[in-house]
Amino acid sequence: SGSESVFVNGILLTRGENSDYIIDYNAGELKFNSIYPISSEMRIVIEYQYSERSYTRFVTYAGASFEAKKWTIAGNLYSESDLQNQPLQQNLSESQVAILQNAGNNINLMTAPSAVLESYSANKILYKKAVVSGTEIFQYSNLETDVLYAVKFTFVGNNLGNYKLISSNAIGKIYEYVGPISGVKQGNFEPITRLIPPTKIQIATVLGAINPSDKTAVNFEIGVSNNDLNLFSTIDDQNNKGIAAKINSKQRIFTGKFNADGFANFQFIQNNFKTIERLFAIEFNRDWNLNVPSGNQSLLISGINFDFKKTGTAKYQFEKLDFSQNFSGIRHLMSLVFKQKNLFLQSNSSYLKSTGSQATSQFIRSQTHAKFNLKKNWVGASFRLENNQERDNFSNQYAPLSQKFSEIGGFIGRGDSTKVFTEIGYLHRTNDSLQALVLQRVNTSDSYYLKSKLIQTKKANLSLFVNYRRLTFTDNIKPAEPSLNSRLLYNDNYFKQLLQVTTAYENISGSIAQQEFTYLEVNQGQGIYVWNDYNNNQIQELQEFEIATFQDQAKYVRVFLPNQIFIKTHQNKFSQSLNFNPAQWQNASGLKKFISHFYNQTAFSIDRKIDRNSDNFNLNPFATSTANLLGLNAGFRNNLYFNRGKQLHSTTYTFTSNKIKNLLSVGSVQNNLISNQLQYAHLIFKSWLFNIDG
Repeated sequence: SGSESVFVNGILLTRGENSDYIIDYNAGELKFNSIYPISSEMRIVIEYQYSERSYTRFVTYAGASFEAKKWTIAGNLYSESDLQNQPLQQNLSESQVAILQNAGNNINLMTAPSAVLESYSANKILYKKAVVSGTEIFQYSNLETDVLYAVKFTFVGNNLGNYKLISSNAIGKIYEYVGPISGVKQGNFEPITRLIPPTKIQIATVLGAINPSDKTAVNFEIGVSNNDLNLFSTIDDQNNKGIAAKINSKQRIFTGKFNADGFANFQFIQNNFKTIERLFAIEFNRDWNLNVPSGNQSLLISGINFDFKKTGTAKYQFEKLDFSQNFSGIRHLMSLVFKQKNLFLQSNSSYLKSTGSQATSQFIRSQTHAKFNLKKNWVGASFRLENNQERDNFSNQYAPLSQKFSEIGGFIGRGDSTKVFTEIGYLHRTNDSLQALVLQRVNTSDSYYLKSKLIQTKKANLSLFVNYRRLTFTDNIKPAEPSLNSRLLYNDNYFKQLLQVTTAYENISGSIAQQEFTYLEVNQGQGIYVWNDYNNNQIQELQEFEIATFQDQAKYVRVFLPNQIFIKTHQNKFSQSLNFNPAQWQNASGLKKFISHFYNQTAFSIDRKIDRNSDNFNLNPFATSTANLLGLNAGFRNNLYFNRGKQLHSTTYTFTSNKIKNLLSVGSVQNNLISNQLQYAHLIFKSWLFNIDG
């Protein structure tokens, strides 16, 4: 956990409750916060690190460097190799090893039949063999008299298999054979299991830098890699090794009222060269309109950079990218930063012209931001444009990736953006995409926002963020889609920190997963649910599982499954906490002295999700209507302490009340919980701690 990098439109986001997003690795869930609204125009990419533990793996890293006055040199070596004789998650038979030996690097050949003989069990999905039109197939069976097999089905692609999914129940999924029609397969699954081969990757690099003068700098890097995708096989080993190199240079051209620097960069990457992490920006392929590039890659970058010292900078950059087999492109980039008294202007533009084996393209991008400050006030405007026209080489028609948008906005604010401030703004965007082979308008959006920090002192903070967006489609049949995201945060303390108050209120237009689940059998008495075969068909169905009345009947647990079905929602969240801390009275006398031994924490929260299907937003988190309610999580907790943390007759009374409602694929489920807990702790003779929990 903690290895993720989240990019939106190529920009790296920040994790945290008060930043852009939060992530739950246990649930496999990432949520964007209300202060970072997500729209359909955004491109979201999430990177994370993981390790496949199919074999015992040996990892080695080493490095060395030497530095002199005008030059440096260094070298690094990285090796990561599986031990093919020490598998961890699969026991390969001799026949499966033989399959891998003959597969080379072709993953489509790394498959083996998955069926194994299995004894009858009502808790398993089993199949029998049958013959259809002379072809031996697997057919679902729950008859104890049949010769039964446990079969694992693997998705192989649409119309590339002979089986399809026909049913899901509590214990698994049922697949059915569908014969080909006119030689065309009709299914998406096959009764096979994918074999995982042991792999190896080794990377060695040499890098250095030369600085012959204060005006000249040169650095270089050379790398070689050895990437074996199947240690069991020598087939395709000629593709294992690759080489890459790059050289950078920078030269001061002019020094005076302004500075001018020329620069050049050349990179070469052989087709078979592999790395542990990507070499280029997250949207490198989109920037160049790359689909499936192949061959050796070369990238030339050159340009000139002007530094006008007090008034800003300017830069022109020329780039030429080639893939030896199917792509050649040229890109021009220009950037400008201008600062003059109260005016700030920043602009970035680029123009791409490329030719590939399948398509040619022209891609224009521009982004400008201007801001004028006048004492504590500011006003500004922004403009963004993309026009990507990609045409098929054979038909000269627009390719599917062709699109165009323009966005213009304005904003005005007052205050200090690092302290107390208020800013309001407006954005208008038009989107064109490919419709009936023509680029035409598909929708427009209007966004209004307010962001502010209204109070910021040593004892109190108050901030408010609101974003309302309305998406209108050119096709009048489609209704407009409004969305609202807002957050109000307030915290303060009163009477010299005697009472601390924290309030949070949020509205989020998003979606909720229609959760799927299954039931797994565990040891008797260790589960929660019991199965009752009400229709006597000996098939475990989801609606037949109930919470066990007696513990000895509880032999099933519920396990949630990954899901791709989401329902649009509007979410209201409200939380309130009150802390009463009279510790400041500990030196007083009488009643105040007695009260100073106590400490009380009260917290209440409610998270309510309703179906979003109209322009109306129910902003009341306490609404009692359940007509469109999809999810609810309401909780109240109060902790009353006496001699907190002192172990001197320390007593804690905790009251908890929770109400949870979740949306499932078969409906919704609601749970209510009320608990009372009392804890007592006392230290006797400084060595014996007496505890009571109840």
